[in-house]
Amino acid sequence: MRVGEEGALTQEVFEDLARRIARFDEAPRLEFVNGKPGAKALPDGNHGRIIEWLTRLCIRADPGNWLSAAQGLRIGAYRKGNARPDGVLAPLETFVGQGEWASPDGVLMVVEVTSYDEDTDRRDRVEKPRAYAETGIPVYLLIDRDACEVKVHSQPDGVRYEQVVTVPYGKSVELPDPVGIELDTEPLKNWVR
Repeated sequence: MRVGEEGALTQEVFEDLARRIARFDEAPRLEFVNGKPGAKALPDGNHGRIIEWLTRLCIRADPGNWLSAAQGLRIGAYRKGNARPDGVLAPLETFVGQGEWASPDGVLMVVEVTSYDEDTDRRDRVEKPRAYAETGIPVYLLIDRDACEVKVHSQPDGVRYEQVVTVPYGKSVELPDPVGIELDTEPLKNWVR
């Protein structure tokens, strides 16, 4: 394996490393956000259940969309990053013919569910909102299991999300257009530690 100029990890080297590691059963999920490599903890059962619940809600709201739990995206300024959100909501045919790291064009919403690891704060609450806003993804939904709250980021301006609405579990919140779903967060109380 080679490293880029002056010892920096390049996008190409990162992608090669991610492919190699993905072959192992218990490998972490690798990302390359804001020019820095990172790893996401493997999801636990409650994490998976939250994504299943949200997938059903999205299908019910619009059967022409799908919440993919496996699609990687090229994100960030000038596409110098890769992220594997916990969920990517897009029309059914959006990723056909694309590879592991797809263009974010057509993505309606990305979803992250916090993990109980030390990088969650930096990764899900700071770096990813900025990268997703820079990419122009209309809605970023953060389901924060540590704080027992939901944050809906919308109206990206190319640098950040101008609108952020935070509600505690148990309240309803609007996932604005182009998603257009009223989300009742009461069931999330069942899937926290």
